[in-house]
This record gives sequence, structure tokens and C-alpha cells, in this order.
Amino acid sequence: MSRSTAAGASVDVSALVRTRAQHPEAIAEAAARRVRRPLVGPSGRLMIIAADHPARGALGVGKDPLAMADRADLLDRLCLALSRPGVDGVLATADILDDLLLLGALDGKVVMGSMNRGGLAGAAFELDDRFTGHRAEDLERLGFDAGKLLLRVDYDDPGSLATLYSTARAVDAMAERQLPVFIEPFLCRRSPEGLRNDLSADAVTRSIAIASGLGGTSAYTWLKVPVTENPDDMARVMETSTLPAVLLGGDIGDGKNGKNGRDGGDPDTAFEKWRGALQLPTVYGLVAGRTLLYPVDGDVAGAVDTAVGLL
Repeated sequence: MSRSTAAGASVDVSALVRTRAQHPEAIAEAAARRVRRPLVGPSGRLMIIAADHPARGALGVGKDPLAMADRADLLDRLCLALSRPGVDGVLATADILDDLLLLGALDGKVVMGSMNRGGLAGAAFELDDRFTGHRAEDLERLGFDAGKLLLRVDYDDPGSLATLYSTARAVDAMAERQLPVFIEPFLCRRSPEGLRNDLSADAVTRSIAIASGLGGTSAYTWLKVPVTENPDDMARVMETSTLPAVLLGGDIGDGKNGKNGRDGGDPDTAFEKWRGALQLPTVYGLVAGRTLLYPVDGDVAGAVDTAVGLL
């Protein structure tokens, strides 16, 4: 069965499933022959498309709670986004990256594996965020280029300590293999509406300071940081660390901060937030997912091209 979408591409689901069922070794073979590239290319900038949300059960975009549940549609959108000029690569979990390998969509692209996905959205154990995704040895074996992990710290939740410890050990494991690891840090708190990320300047500053010091070396550590509630605070916030950083893109929600306290509402507002922060000396680029893959007007190529233009 072939699925086609507004993204304009077409993924043959039957062929993917048939390969997975009859030739599972094809995934490792595709990884072995994948054409690789340096993490940072000649432009000196990074534009990464993120699609690691589904493994946390976070399938919603805006007002649609299951927007990312159609895997063929998501793959169509990813293939289109990766084909656009200026897009350097993708961040995703193993299942999605395996599909993209089989589709031949990762040649010449930066491939970033998502490492900790155990803190399921809305779960009581959300902040005890176990490393249930890619391990450092998996990324090395598959010839992938980097890893990413999420570090949410709630001073009132003991689960945050387990995540801090696991994060430090993951930083060590990646550094042993000379593989870059991108840490996405937040200070957060629980509210009646669920877990909320604190995007105040003071909170983002503290989260950067905490993340920067994890592990036995920071040589291979990058930061993946949100834009603060007041974008004018970003220059001061980014003075907290000398680690290279990329900006975090967020969900297009139906409120000012979106459901998770990230960018929401009008995508033009998100683009304007990114524009100024991308000029700061430690900021090398942007990692954005739902904002670009599921734009309100349905124009994936247009949204991606606009984001690339900000770089």
C-alpha cells in the first residue's frame, strides 16, 4: 500500500514492512553504506529536523492530539524536509531512523539518535527519564553522527536525580567514542495541567549551567536550548557556557506557550524568536520538529525554507 500526503512525497508502507519482516539485516546494511559527512559542514551552521516525539507518546501538534500517529505521513514529511536545501540532518528514535535508512533518505545527512525516552509524557515517572533509546554503542555501531538526550530537572522530584546521574554516564560513554552529544536541559515543575518547563531567563541560565558540568569531560558536549520567554534575555543567558549550542524549536500550540511551555501559536512568532538568538556567538543552528513538519498552512517545504533562511 502506498500512502501520499500534502507533503508531496509517497512512502510505500508495504515495501517497508516486507523488508522489515523478511530482511531485517537490510537496516544494518543500509547504515553501513550510508554516505557520511562532518557534523558541521562548510556553512558552519546546523539545521536539524526533529522527529523523536512519538516514542514518548507525544503525538499531538496544536489541537490535533494524534497528528504524528500516522507513520507514513510523518515519513513523507521528513523525506520532503530532508530534501530541502540547507537541511543538514535529522534527530529521531531508532524506529524512525531505521525507516529513513531503508528509504535511502540519510545519505550525506547528519544522523542524530535520541537516547532517553523513558520519561513518557504525562506519566507519574516522567522525570525518572531512563535511557530506553539509542545507547552510545548503538550510535557507534550504526555509524551515526551524534546523540541527543533530554534533561528535565524538578527540584521537588527525586526522579530528577536518577536522570542527572544517567545523563552524566551517557556523556562519558559518548566522549569515550568521540561522539557529540546534545543535551536539552530544562528546569521544570508540576502543575494541575501537567509538567511545565520554566522558560524564564533565570531558569534557562541555571539549566545550562547544570548541563554543562555533567560527565568527566565536556569536550563532545553540545547544548540544545529553548528561547527564553523574553527573547531579549537570550544574549545574557547564553553567556553561561562556552559549549556550542543549537536552538530548540517547539510545538505550534493553541496558546501563548503551547502545552509544554514551548513555542506555540503563530509560527511567525517562533521564527522571530529564533532570528535574534541565532546571531549569538555560541549558537550554531536550529533543531526544530513539529513547527516545520506540521505547519498550520500545510506547506512543509515553505516552513523549512523559512527556517533555513534564518541561518
